Amino acid sequence: MSDDPETARQIEELAHDDRPLLVLDVDDVVLEFIRPFPNFLEKRGLQLTLKSFHLTGNVAETATGRLVEQAEVTALLDEFFDAQAEWQSVTIGAADALAEIGRHAEIVLLTAMFHRHRAARRAHLDALGLAYPLLTTEMAKGPAVAKLRGATRRPVAFVDDQPANLLSARESVADAHLFHLMADNSLRDFLPPIPDDITVVEDWDDALPKIVKALSI
Repeated sequence: MSDDPETARQIEELAHDDRPLLVLDVDDVVLEFIRPFPNFLEKRGLQLTLKSFHLTGNVAETATGRLVEQAEVTALLDEFFDAQAEWQSVTIGAADALAEIGRHAEIVLLTAMFHRHRAARRAHLDALGLAYPLLTTEMAKGPAVAKLRGATRRPVAFVDDQPANLLSARESVADAHLFHLMADNSLRDFLPPIPDDITVVEDWDDALPKIVKALSI
């Protein structure tokens, strides 16, 4: 599994920290995505009709019902993330939970998006009072989690809404504590069963004590 060289460069810029490590996905973990995205689409004559856990195949023209192709979905996501400050708010409970955890652990945000959106996301997070280090990656997340841990044996917890990212982290950091958190739990119906070694949490109130215990903080 390859490293993203730009992600590696961003990690090198971080200050050294040997406290327990919490790595967090951003969309639908720290910031709302699946709730505001349909409003964004509606403004463009489109609608989201979730029939599976994918965007492609679920975005359609409202007037004609034509399904939007992959390239068009990618372009829409680009446009959404360029204007994310207009649409994305903090997931319920995230700010308070992170403030509590951040007293005793290093928190790093790891978001899967084109690197060109990093500056816009950084500015938006800062405006929301979420000044935690932000990394972007265009490749698998596992190698980034491993590089963040480095040569230390400090406890690591990783939270994501995408099972594939959690499995990537498990492959790269075998003893990482993995948590599956989704801003909209109704989407779980579209997923296969979550592996037993991944802790499913309903929301940040549920996640907080479990992360604190996992990191021994």
